[in-house]
Amino acid sequence: MNPDRPVSPAPDLVPLPPQPDGVPWPTTAWPQSAPPAYAAAALEELLDRVCDDDGPLATTHAVVVVQGGAIVAERYGGQLEHFDRPPDPVTPETRLLIWSMTKSMLHAVVGTLVGDRLLNLDLPVDVPEWSEPGDPRHAITLRHLLAMRDGLDFVEDYVDARVSDVIEMLFGAGRGDVAHFAADRPLAAPPGTRFNYSSGTSNIISSVVARLVGHDAPYAQFLRTRLFDPIGMHSAEPELDATGTWVASSYVRATARDVARFGLLYLRDGVWDGVRLLPVGWVDFGRTVQSIDPEDGPYGAHWWGVAGDTLGTFRASGYEGQSITMCPTHDLVVVRLGKTPAAHYPDLTRWRADIVRAFNPT
Repeated sequence: MNPDRPVSPAPDLVPLPPQPDGVPWPTTAWPQSAPPAYAAAALEELLDRVCDDDGPLATTHAVVVVQGGAIVAERYGGQLEHFDRPPDPVTPETRLLIWSMTKSMLHAVVGTLVGDRLLNLDLPVDVPEWSEPGDPRHAITLRHLLAMRDGLDFVEDYVDARVSDVIEMLFGAGRGDVAHFAADRPLAAPPGTRFNYSSGTSNIISSVVARLVGHDAPYAQFLRTRLFDPIGMHSAEPELDATGTWVASSYVRATARDVARFGLLYLRDGVWDGVRLLPVGWVDFGRTVQSIDPEDGPYGAHWWGVAGDTLGTFRASGYEGQSITMCPTHDLVVVRLGKTPAAHYPDLTRWRADIVRAFNPT
C-alpha cells in the first residue's frame, strides 16, 4: 500500500473542485455572495418549502447554502426547548445536535491517523473484546468498520427499544461505555460479507482512536487541533462518554455555518487554504460506493451517496433529517438541520435533489 495514497478510489468519481481564485477561505468568516441568477427564484421557493413548519418537512432550524466557496443563502428558524429555562430562538450562533453526521467527522479523524501511519485499513483493529486470535471477530479490519461491513449483530432501530441496540447503547445500559457495549456483540455474518448500518460500529472505531490519542481531554484536544480548529470550526462540541471516548456515532453540536465548513473541507478533497489535512485519496475513499442500503441508497465509508445521481453528489446524514450535501459538479454544499418525521424522509430526499437541480445552469 502506498502510504501517500492509502486508498484507491473508483475511477469514475466526479472530480472535486478547488477553491475558486479570489474567494477567501472561511476560516475566520464566510464570504457572502448572491446566488446565480438562474438559481435565485427556485432557491427562494425551496427555502420557503423547507422552512414551512406546517409542511411535510416539519421543523427546520437552519439551512446554509454554499456555492463556489461562499454562502449564497441561509435561513434560521424555530427554537430549542429547555427543561429549566425559556426556549432559545435558533440563530447563526446556535449550536445544534447533528446526530449521525458525526460519523462522517469520525471518518476525517481516522484519515488523519492513517495519514500519520498510525492506523492501517487492512489490519485487524485493536479491540480488547476481540483480542484472542481464535475469536472470529479478530478478523475485522478498519476497512470493514468504516464501510459498515464488520458483520456484528447490531440492531439500528430508533423506535422499538425492545429490540434496539442503538437505544440501549446511547440511553440505556451501554451509555457509560458505548464502545464496549457495541464491541461485545457477536458476529451475525463473516466480516466483509454484508452491509449493516450501525452506530455501534462508529463507536468501536472511536475507541480505537482513543487508545491511540488518549481518552478524555487528550481526545477532545486531538479533535480540536487536527480537525475543528484548522477549518475554523470553533463552535464544535463533541460529547464523550464516561470512559472518555467520543460518542462518534451521534454527538457533536455545532453551528450550521461550522457544519458547512466541514462540508467544504470534503468538497475540497481534504485540503484547506493550501494545507492538506486529510491524505490524498481519503475523501474519495469515503464517497466510493461499497454497498447499497435498500432504504437509504448507496454507502461508501461513513459517507452516503445519492441513488441515481450523476453529478458526484455525496452526503452526511443524521437522525430526523440532518444532512450535509456536497455536489462537486455545481461546487455546492447544502446544510440542513431540523426535525423531519421518518415518514416524510422521502419528501426530504426530493427537497435535497431539487436544491441541487436548482443550480444546474442549463
